[in-house]
Amino acid sequence: MSVATAHRLSRDQIIWEFGPELEPVLEVEPGETLTFETNDCFTCQTQSENDLVTDIDLGRINSATGPVAVKGAEHGDSLIAEILDVRPVEQGVATLIPGFGQLIEQVKSPVTRVFEVRDGEVHMNERIAFPARPMVGVVGVATDGETLSNGLAGRHGGNLDDHLHGKGARIFFPVRRPGGLFAVGDMHASMGDGEI
Repeated sequence: MSVATAHRLSRDQIIWEFGPELEPVLEVEPGETLTFETNDCFTCQTQSENDLVTDIDLGRINSATGPVAVKGAEHGDSLIAEILDVRPVEQGVATLIPGFGQLIEQVKSPVTRVFEVRDGEVHMNERIAFPARPMVGVVGVATDGETLSNGLAGRHGGNLDDHLHGKGARIFFPVRRPGGLFAVGDMHASMGDGEI
């Protein structure tokens, strides 16, 4: 059952890693609805095709908005995050990085492309568009020991990057710290089956 109160967290309230020492920016009752404003994986460092991924601050990758504590959530419980909606902004970027991805050595120099997102589609150019499938890439809770960068996945969640974490998804997390300490980020307008 949802409680009527709704909360909104700004994309400025972020963490860069999941660990056991997280401090909540908000505490909510179980079942409350929250709106998380999130950043893209580059934390808004790429706004034009002149912004190359090789020139950005790699310490500002995969920010996650939060964390939020759920009252009464204790070690051994499950925290269930239900994604009610994911709304992309009007512009997104994609990059090619030499030595990374499926093309590896075929990419000779970094490339950034800016795409328009409108009417439920991602528009690569005037001829090519495909359906948007908005989802979140980084989603997780506090760990019980080690501190892990948001770029990594683990038992706590983390950088899961698959198209399944969009509208209607229910994600189950193990609670390892009081409140669970949930955070989410790395918003995508569309994603394939993993990092391909």
